[in-house]
Amino acid sequence: MKDYKRRSYTIWDCEYHIVRVTKYRYPVLGGDVGHRCRELLRELARSKVMIIYTGPINLDHVHMLIGIPPQLSVSRAV
Repeated sequence: MKDYKRRSYTIWDCEYHIVRVTKYRYPVLGGDVGHRCRELLRELARSKVMIIYTGPINLDHVHMLIGIPPQLSVSRAV
């Protein structure tokens, strides 16, 4: 059985697949920029109590499978 997150009155497992694309799909996320982007995304996830399950960074886009708590809307997380 899957590990669900638990609070006092709720049991939840909200996972979302989000794709962020660079403007005009320019390949700018390579090298140091990609590493800094990964650090910023991890820091943001920690501050909002989100869980990043996968998050590969390609040259022109970022795929993320994230777990968001129910009290946080998807638009706020993005």
